[in-house]
Amino acid sequence: MSATGLDVFDRTLQTTHTWLNEISERVGPDRLVAWHVLGAVIRALRDRLPLDLAAHFGAELPLLVRGTYYDQWRPAGQPEKYRTLDEFLLTIGRNLGAIRPVDPRDAARAVFAVLSRHMNEGQIQKVRKAMPEDVRALWLEAEGTGADTGSAEPGPAESRA
Repeated sequence: MSATGLDVFDRTLQTTHTWLNEISERVGPDRLVAWHVLGAVIRALRDRLPLDLAAHFGAELPLLVRGTYYDQWRPAGQPEKYRTLDEFLLTIGRNLGAIRPVDPRDAARAVFAVLSRHMNEGQIQKVRKAMPEDVRALWLEAEGTGADTGSAEPGPAESRA
């Protein structure tokens, strides 16, 4: 029996729970914190991406996550022009808001690992390539340090809502 009565909602809830659980493994057990971390990092990515790529990336996100991605987006002023990892992490830190302290670098690593594990590899490569070099390096580091990176994970089509 479906929890919501609509498969699309059930899939996005299941996928979002999976993503939050994986983020929580890296930043602590509070799922509300994990939700804020996810939103802060994907919005920092969104604001740095060229508009076309930002829209394509957003379209690939699970439906529920897509809502936080587009929340308060002002595409007229995009993309932002920061060029360093420090500027990217500063943006994440500002976006984390009033939650318990989370290191922006840890937040970025956690979300990068989840995105790389569950989203289309070609899309991730495009997004990563659009980032400053030191942000790309952090992303590649996050992919290499993910828990159980050698385990059999569901493919992008299976894990996306």
